[in-house]
Amino acid sequence: MTSRWEAYLDQALESLRVTRLSRELRATVAGNHAAQAQTVGTGPGRTVRLFSLNDYLGLSTHPQVCAAAASAALAVGSGPRSSALVGGYTTHHRELESDLATLAGTEECLLFPSGFAANCSVMAAVAGSPEVEVFSDELNHASLVDGLRLAKAAGARVQVYRHNDMAHLESLLQASPAKPTSRRLVITDTLFSMDGDYAPLARLAELRRAHGFLLAVDEAHATLVCGDRGAGAAEAAGVEGSVDLHLGTLSKAVGCSGGFLACSRAWKALLVAKARGQVFSTAMPVPMAAAASAALRVAREEPELRRRLWRHVGVLSGALGVPSRSPILPVVVGAEARALRLADDLWRAGFHVPAIRPPTVPPGTSRLRISLSAAHSDADVVALVRALQGQGLAGASAAARL
Repeated sequence: MTSRWEAYLDQALESLRVTRLSRELRATVAGNHAAQAQTVGTGPGRTVRLFSLNDYLGLSTHPQVCAAAASAALAVGSGPRSSALVGGYTTHHRELESDLATLAGTEECLLFPSGFAANCSVMAAVAGSPEVEVFSDELNHASLVDGLRLAKAAGARVQVYRHNDMAHLESLLQASPAKPTSRRLVITDTLFSMDGDYAPLARLAELRRAHGFLLAVDEAHATLVCGDRGAGAAEAAGVEGSVDLHLGTLSKAVGCSGGFLACSRAWKALLVAKARGQVFSTAMPVPMAAAASAALRVAREEPELRRRLWRHVGVLSGALGVPSRSPILPVVVGAEARALRLADDLWRAGFHVPAIRPPTVPPGTSRLRISLSAAHSDADVVALVRALQGQGLAGASAAARL
């Protein structure tokens, strides 16, 4: 490595250290409980309650899900051996696509190796043309942002509207009327990962009818969490029929890994040829496809899991003095140093609640990000409330700071 690169690395790492934006991987010993882990260190391990994960229904360790993965691995091996188009597409993948299309209420579904790959490559493929104009929420996930950067490089015009501000979006639409040869796309997360709030989907559906744009939504954090069937926030808002492209991931409430696009038959036919993250990447591992199908079945047959999750949301929201709206509860504390100190204090007390800092969130809005799961017991949630009270973050005094 040249001296110039060494100097760059020294400077970049020092900048991260000074600004308290360094990151490190903290390993734990994972067990068969979705909401607990053992610490790793020089002394005896401690049990840590995990309020940091996206396994909202605890399906990653559900016996039926694990059995499905194990059975598939023993039957056909651990990996698909190639990309889907070349030969890695199996009956397990086809079954999972059918299950997801049924859940979303669409004609078809296309699988991707990850949720990031799905978002990035679908945005690049759909919007990558000078004839396309895109309107994107300012807090959309990085995978959507990166996909739109690729689309912009291919000539698309990308405009960003203020978070959930439908008046701003409408003003941008009106200021840029559709041309005879142009195509317009609006893309938004449905449940935002850092603030735990929802896109105004009913209003977006109204704007779609008025302006004729294509509506794409990322249901990553809402799949199996929202709606009577667990189809997502669009189902909960009653606007599934107004959504053209339903993006999602299998790594959160489904408890597995992979991404998907639920869509029409025509969109699948186009994107199976043009979505580079699907065409040029090895297919989802077969055991994951089998496990995800099992997880969807368990979620359908055990609705108590979703009810337990929302019961926990109500308890913790009440303690924090915030609206009971989603399993993601941010406790905004402001400074990076304070967020890190609080997270370390909670870790020592036996709770993993991550500190979220810039650039993930804007400067001055560092926070603790609490994620709830049906795998948490009532006692786990009560214990967390007491720990937060010990830090002055729960109860009446905390409500004034949130």
